[in-house]
Amino acid sequence: MMSGMGGKAVRRFGWAAVILAALTLQGCMDHAAGSDQDPKQAADAKQEPAIPVEATSVASSDVAAFYSGTATLEADEQAVVVAQITGVVLEIEVEEGDFVEAGQVLAKVETNRYRLEVEKAGAALKRLETDYQRKKELFEKELVSADDFERVSAEMQAQQAAYDLARLDLEYTNIRAPISGYVSERMVRAGNLVKLHDPVYRITSYDPLLAVLHVPERELSVLHKGLEVSMSLDAWPGESFAGEIIRISPVVDPGTGTFRVTARVGDRDRMLKPGLFGRVEILYDLHENVPVIPRSAVITEDESSHVFVIDEQGAASRRAVQLGYERAGMIEVRDGVTTGETVVTAGKSSLSDGVRVEVISIGQQPRA
Repeated sequence: MMSGMGGKAVRRFGWAAVILAALTLQGCMDHAAGSDQDPKQAADAKQEPAIPVEATSVASSDVAAFYSGTATLEADEQAVVVAQITGVVLEIEVEEGDFVEAGQVLAKVETNRYRLEVEKAGAALKRLETDYQRKKELFEKELVSADDFERVSAEMQAQQAAYDLARLDLEYTNIRAPISGYVSERMVRAGNLVKLHDPVYRITSYDPLLAVLHVPERELSVLHKGLEVSMSLDAWPGESFAGEIIRISPVVDPGTGTFRVTARVGDRDRMLKPGLFGRVEILYDLHENVPVIPRSAVITEDESSHVFVIDEQGAASRRAVQLGYERAGMIEVRDGVTTGETVVTAGKSSLSDGVRVEVISIGQQPRA
């Protein structure tokens, strides 16, 4: 009885040993298989997944510096034509919108009275000239006194002046344009009585037209005469008109902190008119072949700027940059990155220095 029970115990022990040996062998095999795995793959398996971002390459381009403002076109030359005599307007020679040359007749005033004044003054002058010649001959023969001769001479000179004034008044019955330009306003009609110095016409010269800007004083050091100007107008969408700065006021208005800049704007096909409103850009500097990146790539904190640069292994590193001119969404980088490097443009808020990223989109470079 005891021997039977001992045989069963031996058999149980034998089966347990077999199971233990099998488990030990399986563990050794698993360890051997694990020792063959690439350590880099094992390390990667433990890394966090890459963060998706959008990026673009640092390009090389020209970046221009502009001052932008608004202005209303003004005429450089404008004249209000006034009557230089009193009389009734007989004829209207030009209308609003007509182009006139300097000296052209605009209107005519009655002439009869002024013609008669010329004839009267002319007759008196002729009589005095005859008297003068007679007195001169007598004076040379010492038959009249010097006082008599000088009196006749003075009377003739005075009458000559009266005759010239009468002729001038007659000429003034033709109201003429003092400058070349367009008739922008007519203030009289035929049959109206005009008095001396009454306004009768307004003439505006369209060449040149001026854009007058009031520029903040911080731009005083960069603007000067001769700089190129480009003006776009609401009246002509899609069109641009070139010009240049011709005058800069040396005085800054203490009330507004601005100074006056006057630019001449060139017209073409008579498209421009005084009073048109538009936007003006003044090119004052140009940096050629400099690194540029989209403005969206820049992180600005506490007056310092940074970007995230992606290296060849796909890691993003934070890098300080010095920025320059900005134009059309592109900004110059004076220091911090070089042409050809890749910077993050979207997804920056999720990044930290050294984190792995996955570029899911390469942005298009807008024109600078």
